[in-house]
Amino acid sequence: MNIKELVRKNILELKPYTSARQSHSEGILLDANENCYGTVLPENYDNINRYPDPYQRQMREGVSNLLNIPVENLFFGVGSDEIIDLTIRIFCRPSQDNIIVCEPTYGMYKVACDVNEVEVINVPLNQNFDLDVDAIERAVNEKTKILFLCSPNNPTANLLDKKKIIELTKKLNLIVVVDEAYIDFAQDEGLLKYTLEFPNLIVMRTFSKAWGMAGVRCGFCAASKEIIDIFFKVKLPYNISKLTAQAVVLALKNIDKRNEYVKMIINERERVSRELKANKKILNVLPSDSNFISFKVENPKEVYNYLEKHKIIIRDRSNQFNFSGYLRVTIGTPEENNLFLQKLSEIL
Repeated sequence: MNIKELVRKNILELKPYTSARQSHSEGILLDANENCYGTVLPENYDNINRYPDPYQRQMREGVSNLLNIPVENLFFGVGSDEIIDLTIRIFCRPSQDNIIVCEPTYGMYKVACDVNEVEVINVPLNQNFDLDVDAIERAVNEKTKILFLCSPNNPTANLLDKKKIIELTKKLNLIVVVDEAYIDFAQDEGLLKYTLEFPNLIVMRTFSKAWGMAGVRCGFCAASKEIIDIFFKVKLPYNISKLTAQAVVLALKNIDKRNEYVKMIINERERVSRELKANKKILNVLPSDSNFISFKVENPKEVYNYLEKHKIIIRDRSNQFNFSGYLRVTIGTPEENNLFLQKLSEIL
């Protein structure tokens, strides 16, 4: 596959902005109009008066060591959302090309396309909330550039069939993006290693969920070196701050704590799922490979409003495509989950 044939012509011809820190990061740095005296932040915020590393070296090396993916195949963004937006801007010509999503799924794929004036084709998930390979293949046309998939999927919480994803990646002449934001809760290795095999595969992950760093706003992706090089060509010069980079590097040294959190969340997920299934007023409880559970009720608006009134905030997903009646609850602490279950039983 020739990736360059999928990239917008103006991106291929783009002369990227050259930032000061791309050429020098050590020495007497009088090149970037920084405050050379220091920062007003406390002493533990070291060297914040200098611009961050545009090549994201420490973070890429840390994730490379953790996940056994070469440094040159990794890219960091301001959450996965930046990577979604960059992918659309790199490959899709506004008002000409299209992308495919499989609803119900994460809404930002469509939002980012709407911002960039890119058509979205919906190929619904099947009755088991998995991929309909034949329907996806039929939907692809000469203007289709990207297939966005979320696995485990949000809001259905299930892993998509890995064999189907690989089959589509092999057969389709387009970019396949797999969003693995919740993969840590699935006890599955995911598809990262396949990015070294398929030049058109991008796999995204995040520090927002299992790592407990949603406020940091940092995600990353693995892809072929050719795609990663284009990401670095198009991204803002200093998209990842030093504060973010420091937080990520520290987090990567604390993998045991992350694993402990994941174990606790999975245990609570199974308990909450059993409790929901035992409630006869709940019409359906979807199996979960994520840190949330989606369940169906007769009166989702009424249930949501009652819980909100008692300051228990979940997500009403009943208006999503093919997801009528469903509410989504994130797994909290045992105390939070108990209160949620109690108030849910009251309203049901």
